[in-house]
Amino acid sequence: MSEQKFARGTSLSIFVSDRREDIGSLVFALLIAIGIVLIVGK
Repeated sequence: MSEQKFARGTSLSIFVSDRREDIGSLVFALLIAIGIVLIVGK
């Protein structure tokens, strides 16, 4: 069980933890979605 299943590419991550990266990605996607709704919804 000591072997790694797969590489997550954490060396390319700008965040400290995977959970923070997931939350940051969700917030970023939400901001993009809100921006599109505001622009297209006019």
